[in-house]
Amino acid sequence: MTRSTALPSAAARLRELISSGAFLVAPGVYDGYSVRLAEAAGFSCAATSGAAIANAVLGIEDVGLMGLAENVAQCRTIARAVSIPVTADADNGYGNPMNVWHTTRMFEEAGLAGMNIEDQASPKRCGHMPGKALVGRAEMVKKIEAACMARRDDDFVVIARTDALAVEGLEATLERVRAYVAAGADMIFPDAVGSEEVIARIVEAAGVPVSINMGFGIRARPTTPLISPRRLKELGVRRISLPRMLPAAAIMGMRSALAAMKASIETGETVERPDLLVGIDEIWSLMGFPAMQALERSLLTTDALEERYGAENES
Repeated sequence: MTRSTALPSAAARLRELISSGAFLVAPGVYDGYSVRLAEAAGFSCAATSGAAIANAVLGIEDVGLMGLAENVAQCRTIARAVSIPVTADADNGYGNPMNVWHTTRMFEEAGLAGMNIEDQASPKRCGHMPGKALVGRAEMVKKIEAACMARRDDDFVVIARTDALAVEGLEATLERVRAYVAAGADMIFPDAVGSEEVIARIVEAAGVPVSINMGFGIRARPTTPLISPRRLKELGVRRISLPRMLPAAAIMGMRSALAAMKASIETGETVERPDLLVGIDEIWSLMGFPAMQALERSLLTTDALEERYGAENES
């Protein structure tokens, strides 16, 4: 009988990546397909996107309507689907510092490697939308302290996100950054940055790793400049997140496939577009079906295997 060897926790794996000095690129994920694709593509970590989960799972915009339980449930499913560490988007912690304490426990217990917590007031909204409002700096400091106090594993990464740039300006943002680091934040995440100069100032002020939201990653958007990973690394950034890239790519792909099917319906002719769709073998491979088959063959009886697979198992 063999004894299994426990792997380091997701938090420990992410902490090791951060401590190594590696430049991390975290695709924004929102379901099993997206996180497995990120892992298969060779990315060392991923980050859930609260906006993408709200959009894809609930069919609503990211304006603070998704609840804690809904977010945690989806993040748990995502985190356990892969071996790479995944961080959660915990919005503003779903309330005051007491709520943040419980929020931290729930995401940690769900197997996440860390979480973002932001300084927006409730109801929060996507960081690139107008109409944002912030909680006071002192309240956010207590939220960070609550998150650090609540985690059972010191490796669990507390990422302090600030939306102050669009609301209070750069100097106030830098004051918040320093205060959040002093409160125990492991990483600083300023959202909706407007220039390389702003990024450099925040990196200098933080003294801890800084994460930058590059949104679509390979497409510009109105609220932030499109900066290459190489340039961001030169500016001292330690992690970038790409929360909109995979959802936007999925929308583009699904729209194209639906248009092809509509054309088939309208013309009455078969339309074959393998350039738009992967094959079933690729889906099975992505979701780990071959490994499941191997496990079945090691655990099921001959009769059960023949019932499930028929002649495939005859030799």
